[in-house]
Amino acid sequence: MKKVVLSTLNAKYIHTNLAIRCLKAYAEPQHEIELSEYTIKDPTLNIVTDLFSKKPDIIGFSCYIWNIEETIKVIQILRKIMPDVTIILGGPEVTYDVPYWLERLEDVDFIVIGEGEESFKQLLDQLDGDKDWSKVHGVAYLDDGKPVIKPQQNKIDLREVPSPFRFKEDLQELGKRVTYIETSRGCPFRCQFCLSSIEVGVRYFDREKVKEDIRFLMKHGAKTIKFVDRTFNISRSYAMEMFQFLIDEHLPGTVFQFEITADIMRPEVIEFLNEHAPRGLFRFEIGIQSTNDETNDLVMRKQNYKKLTRTVTMVKEGKKIDQHLDLIAGLPEEDYQSFRKTFNDVFEMRPEELQLGFLKMLRGTGLRIRANDHQYTYMDHSPYEILGNNVLSFDDIVRIKQVEDVLEKYWNDHRMDRTIEYLVTECFDTPFDFFQQFGSYWENRGWSRIGHQLEDLFKRLHEFLSNETSFHISVIEGLMKLDYLDNQKYKPRKPWWTHELTKEERSAIYQSLLAQPTIAGDAFASLKLNEKELYKHTLLETIRSKEGQDQYVLAYFEPSTGQSTVFEFDRQLVQ
Repeated sequence: MKKVVLSTLNAKYIHTNLAIRCLKAYAEPQHEIELSEYTIKDPTLNIVTDLFSKKPDIIGFSCYIWNIEETIKVIQILRKIMPDVTIILGGPEVTYDVPYWLERLEDVDFIVIGEGEESFKQLLDQLDGDKDWSKVHGVAYLDDGKPVIKPQQNKIDLREVPSPFRFKEDLQELGKRVTYIETSRGCPFRCQFCLSSIEVGVRYFDREKVKEDIRFLMKHGAKTIKFVDRTFNISRSYAMEMFQFLIDEHLPGTVFQFEITADIMRPEVIEFLNEHAPRGLFRFEIGIQSTNDETNDLVMRKQNYKKLTRTVTMVKEGKKIDQHLDLIAGLPEEDYQSFRKTFNDVFEMRPEELQLGFLKMLRGTGLRIRANDHQYTYMDHSPYEILGNNVLSFDDIVRIKQVEDVLEKYWNDHRMDRTIEYLVTECFDTPFDFFQQFGSYWENRGWSRIGHQLEDLFKRLHEFLSNETSFHISVIEGLMKLDYLDNQKYKPRKPWWTHELTKEERSAIYQSLLAQPTIAGDAFASLKLNEKELYKHTLLETIRSKEGQDQYVLAYFEPSTGQSTVFEFDRQLVQ
């Protein structure tokens, strides 16, 4: 029996590859397969050396837009040092434009096309046996320099496939990495920028087997389980059954993530989740992409934005489920001003996370096939990101990327929620305008090319507001101080601002608080701090409230946990 290694280069160490585990589970026990995962940041020669040490006869790579170019580097070296090894590629990146890949990758022996379990097993059977490729479906290869592409036959019965989660070598790392699970394949929608639009229909795995897998994963320490179903809630009854199961049987500390189509989610489902789901158990990822009706029509994307907004708002008001909303810049007929409107429309809902991505012209998608219709230019190699089209210039794209940079640091990381909320509602015309102006300033100062600590983020925002705007900076400074203290786990040695209180003034206020702790509120009084604890574990500062009142702010840092609690009280209460 030939030795087989299945490998991939993940984007990050915490990621795991579901595909190679499905292939291994389906091919065993007839074929023994070893899994070897790396990351795209690992040095190429380190990956090659490790694979070489395993002395495989066959190596398979799972290929995606984020790893294909790094994978090719690995393959090219492997072929030089292991001329007889059989190299097989599979995955969404090499499933389309197959002749291109066969011609470009001379070092590759076979490409498995599309759903790979059965095709890969058939290929291994023949590599171990008669080497009769006519008996293998769903593969491509070169024969006398000409591409041979053998299409798949019937799709496999997902209800009968073995579990990809029972490998002993995976169990030790379950709690440290994201576990991906699928309960269905396919998507009912036809969005022309997405590979899922190519596969017709939705097929489901056996529900009870899925539940058993989840029980097994939780029992062995899995903490983050992400469902990769393209539309988890396409069947309301199925989604409700799974939600109920996860609520009933989850273990503390486990988080489940889903891709949700928000405009088809019924209000009664959300009401059920708001009432019964523990806070933090579920996380929703919702692709909005654009609020421009013409744009959505051009990419065959059906979206009822009114119903979508209702869903996102109801979920947010329930305070049980964090939501990650996605936008795509560069879709057809979405120019800079139209995208500005899309951004503001979606930001109005104040999602916990707003992901701003850029259109990628994926191989096999309708949008790539008809790229000339909208004069698209894009990268020749992965990730095939657009460089412009008939309504969006490269300069526009650069400006939107500046928005993306500061959006990630100042909104998605929730380092200063009070401050950003005030700026986007009270100071700038729209949220997009704040992120754009600040993002452009950030780029011009060269900050995108250097690292930053928490203090740096506050200093840089303060510099921008002081130099580029005429807002009342004292109120904003007060909000920034509150946000900073809220985000500190330990008493800072040197805050980002200059202390306004003298040592004598601070001591006088502390003495007033010791004599009458209710000045800072009942919650502070209940701490019952003595003089030593007050000086050692608190930080006192002045702020200007949004109403223009001068106040004191006292942050207490609990010594055993480092958790900060912030108390505000009026200056006039201190005599």
